[in-house]
Amino acid sequence: MKNKYTLGMIGLGTMGRNLLLNMADNGFQVTGYDKDARMLQKLEEDGKAHNLKGFESLTDFVQSLELPRRIMLLVPAGAIVDSVIQEVVPLLDKGDMIIDSGNSHYTDTSRRAIELSDKGIHFFGMGISGGEEGARFGPSMMPGGDKTAYNAVKPILEAVSAKVNGDPCVTYIGPGASGHFVKMVHNGIEYSMMQILAEAYDLLKNVLGYNNGQIFSTFEKWNNGRLKSFLLEVTRDIFKVKDPKTGGYLIDVIKDQAKSKGTGKWTSQVSMDLQLPIPTINESVSARDLSKFKTLRVALSKALPHQQTKVEDTAAFEVQLEQALYFAMITSYAQGLHLLEQASAEFKYELNLKEISQIWRGGCIIRAVLLEDIYQAYKKQPELPHLYSDESIQNQLKEIIPGTRNVVITALSNGIAIPCFASALTYYDSLRTENSPLNLTQAQRDFFGAHTFERIDEEGIFHANWNENN
Repeated sequence: MKNKYTLGMIGLGTMGRNLLLNMADNGFQVTGYDKDARMLQKLEEDGKAHNLKGFESLTDFVQSLELPRRIMLLVPAGAIVDSVIQEVVPLLDKGDMIIDSGNSHYTDTSRRAIELSDKGIHFFGMGISGGEEGARFGPSMMPGGDKTAYNAVKPILEAVSAKVNGDPCVTYIGPGASGHFVKMVHNGIEYSMMQILAEAYDLLKNVLGYNNGQIFSTFEKWNNGRLKSFLLEVTRDIFKVKDPKTGGYLIDVIKDQAKSKGTGKWTSQVSMDLQLPIPTINESVSARDLSKFKTLRVALSKALPHQQTKVEDTAAFEVQLEQALYFAMITSYAQGLHLLEQASAEFKYELNLKEISQIWRGGCIIRAVLLEDIYQAYKKQPELPHLYSDESIQNQLKEIIPGTRNVVITALSNGIAIPCFASALTYYDSLRTENSPLNLTQAQRDFFGAHTFERIDEEGIFHANWNENN
C-alpha cells in the first residue's frame, strides 16, 4: 500500500471525525476506520480539502499505518472499547500503540494497560474535553499512562490542542490511568458548575422575577467580568433562543428532568472511597437524580407550598448573586483539585496541579478566566494544600463571602432549593472551623461501640466507661 499514515482513528463519529480533520489541518497524514459506511462517506466529504480517506476493512486500515502504529480510539466507553481492542490487537506488532480517547472509567484503563503491556503493546488513556467544536478547532487533552506512547504522539497532540498564551492545552498527566482519572474529575467540576448556574437562574427568575431577556442581559454582564467562562457563555446564549414550534423561548418548553452519562457519579463514588469530601460536586449529581422524580415533585409542590417574600433591593441582590456564583465556582475547582491531590498520593499518579490547571484554561468545557488565578496559585506554591490556602484566593473569598451568605439565607427563606450554593458555603465554613463538634461523634462511637478516641491533652488511644456515672 502506497500511503503510510502517521495516525489512524477508530470511530468516525462527530468527535473522532473532527479530531482527524483538526490533525489534517495541521499537516498530519491521518486516516480512519469505521464499520459504518456512512461515517466513512462523511469523513471524505468533510475532509475533501485534505483528500481524507477512511477504511471499511480493519486489516487494510492497520496495514496503512507507519511503524510503530499509532491508533486512537474514539468509541463509547465500556464493553465496546474492549471489543475494539480484541479485534485490532491480533493485527498489531510489538511496539505499536493504542490511545483510548473516550470517557473510559479509570479502573478499566488500568486493567487494559496491564493486559496490553503483557502483549508488548503501548497503551494510554486520554481524556478529551471541548465537545465537537473543541475536537475540530482545539480541545484540552489529558493523556496519562505509557510515556513512550505519549512521546510518540506528543507533536500531534500539541499541534491540535487549544492554545492559551501560546501554551498548548495538553500535557503528560502521569502514569497509569491518571489521564482518565483527571478527565473524570474535570467532568465532576463541570457538573457542579452547571448546577450553580442553574441555581443562579432559579434565583433570578423566581426571587427577582427576571424574564428571559433580563436573565440573558445579567449573564452577559457577568460574563464580561471575573465569571467569564465557556459554561456561562453557553448558558447566556440559551436565553435568546426561540422555539420554532411555539414562538416563545425554547428554555421554557424544556422538561426539567436532567440526564447524565455517569462521570459525575464516578467522581462522587471515588471521593467516598478516598474519604476526600467534595460535597458541592456530590450535590450537583444528586440534583440531577432528584429532578427525575417529576410526578412526586409536582404533587409535593401542591401539598407543601411555601410563601415567598419580596427582595426589596433587586440591584443589591443581583450583585450578591454574582459573588455567590463566583464563590461556588472557586469552591467547585477547589474540591476537584483537592480530590486530585488525594488520588495522586493514593494511586501514585504524580499529578502536577499547576500543569493541570494550565491545560484547563483553554479548549475544555470548564475553561474560565478564574483558572488563570488558580494556575498562578499552584505556580507560586506547587505543594499548596488547598486552593483556599492561597493568599490571593483568600482575599477574594473575604470580599465575596458576606454577599454569598445573604444569597443562601434569602434562597432558604424563600423555599428555593440551592444544594450547591448551600453546600459550598457549609464546606467553606467546615474547613475554616478550628474546633468542630466531631469530638461528640467520637464520644458517641466510643459510648455505644467502644471504638475508642484520642485526647487533646495526651498522646494515645483511649476508651471511657460512659455508664460509670449513670
